[in-house]
Amino acid sequence: MQLRLLRLFLGFAAFAWGISVVGVFMSWSEANDALQGLGAHPIAYDRMLDYWLRMAAGAFALVGCWYLVLTIWPHKFYNVIPWFGWLMFVEGAILLFHGLRLSLPPFPFYGDTSACLIGGAAILYLSRYAKPKDDKPVRSHTQSK
Repeated sequence: MQLRLLRLFLGFAAFAWGISVVGVFMSWSEANDALQGLGAHPIAYDRMLDYWLRMAAGAFALVGCWYLVLTIWPHKFYNVIPWFGWLMFVEGAILLFHGLRLSLPPFPFYGDTSACLIGGAAILYLSRYAKPKDDKPVRSHTQSK
């Protein structure tokens, strides 16, 4: 049961980070509209901001890919799972600090912050259930048999 719950939180993290991939492919006007829907003011086009949007969206999506890998093969990568729990938790702390400092409105600040803090704490707590029970090292497909 705990392993399923861990996979649920890892899968949620994979989706939450991975959804950023749409930012890689959106036009600037679509991205600007999406950001306004999340509470931003209109942003004038700037080539560097366009570039940074793609860079951030790509990086977040790649983090999401790693959460997906952990969701699919938790026993194989059990020793990495706590690191990714801490990644989410620390990101939640960063969002909380700066969201409060900037007096941001609840949407999407509360959702982003809670997802990171709760998701990260749950992954950290449940990560021990990914450890293989037989204490034998998990063999990779590249190791000889």
